[in-house]
Amino acid sequence: MKNFFFKSIDNSPLIVFRMFFGFLIACESFGAIMTGWVKKVLIEPQFTFSFIGLEWLQPLPNNLMYGYFVLMGILGIFIMLGLKYTYSIITYTFLWAGVYFMQKSSYNNHYYLLLLISFCMIFLPANKYKSLDVKFGFIEDKQTMPKWVSLLFIIQILIVYFYASIAKIYPDWLDGTFTRNLLQGTTTRPFFLELFSQKWFYMFIAYTGIVFDLLIVPLFLFKKTRTIALICSVIFHTFNAIVLQIGIFPFFALTFILFFYEPETIRKIFLKDKPISNHEKLDFSTSKVFKYLFIPYIIIQIALPLRHHFIEGDVFWTEEGHRLSWRMMLRERSGYIVIKIKDNKTNTTTVYDYHKNLSSKQARQLATKPDFIWQYCQKIKKEYANKDISIFIDCKNSINRKPLKTLIDPKTDFAKAKWDYFFHNKWLINN
Repeated sequence: MKNFFFKSIDNSPLIVFRMFFGFLIACESFGAIMTGWVKKVLIEPQFTFSFIGLEWLQPLPNNLMYGYFVLMGILGIFIMLGLKYTYSIITYTFLWAGVYFMQKSSYNNHYYLLLLISFCMIFLPANKYKSLDVKFGFIEDKQTMPKWVSLLFIIQILIVYFYASIAKIYPDWLDGTFTRNLLQGTTTRPFFLELFSQKWFYMFIAYTGIVFDLLIVPLFLFKKTRTIALICSVIFHTFNAIVLQIGIFPFFALTFILFFYEPETIRKIFLKDKPISNHEKLDFSTSKVFKYLFIPYIIIQIALPLRHHFIEGDVFWTEEGHRLSWRMMLRERSGYIVIKIKDNKTNTTTVYDYHKNLSSKQARQLATKPDFIWQYCQKIKKEYANKDISIFIDCKNSINRKPLKTLIDPKTDFAKAKWDYFFHNKWLINN
């Protein structure tokens, strides 16, 4: 087993991945500024929904978040070039973790994947070749790496695709309801609206999504089917990039293909001047990192998406166990919310205007996200700290445009309600 994991192989896949990775995170960082994402998500909102328990983590004041993202973009370029790589990747990981945890209004699975890969890259020898660190003599040139490095990326992307596929096996995906609604919401052009309304088309997209996610990694693992997998991946991710417009994720996903091909193939394509290395020896230089960091990491990655099975209720409805589980673009959620403030001394009840300090996007999410509702009520509680109040919620939701159902127990006083981090919150009504 040791001979398998610690066999020395050409490090070309990791070196080329570092270059693409740095380029993509630079694009993500500078693009977030140019598209107005930073302004809309982190600068304009008066109140930011951070991860529960990290409420202290808030955007920098005024326009300083622009500088924050410029710094991340510069670090991406440093990572791509392999300049002060260790400092650059550690700093970027901390900064991106800050962005990820300080806001949930624009939650995307690829943001999570970006955080995970950034963390992994801290401990990998990704700057040992074709880097400015080597050129300037900061580190020694090295042309090999242990095989487990490639296996780590393969296992990570296998986890992503496998859980994404399994999550799609539910009625509204299998009958095409969600894919039809999703596709129709991506365009206003008559031709495409007509095409996306055709049952054969949205059913094809629905089942292609399941099959692709389930089989793409196995197809890449076998040499005879690798070319087919490559073609399917390019078509699939190009379609997603054009139609769904989900940022760098389609291109990011394609970079993992590097680890499925023979390292010598990657060397011949991308690093033609790289010497051929002797791979007969074993490389135990990173054995402790592998044993004590990445084996537990992989176990956690396998376990996290399973946690909703141990929480009461349907994760599609309650959202408990939804994040960090590769449950990507699975359903359309809508609803309404009325927040009622009761003065316990006068017994008078007023409706709280949450639109006054939330963006339109945040207001929509407040009506559909249980954790947003609880967090916002804690904010209201602080606002009325000098009064004895109760907070009651009238909230109904619809999944995939079906009839509205009650989401929150209207009798629960949210001035007293607690948040359960690991199990079911009793104020959430199961339907």
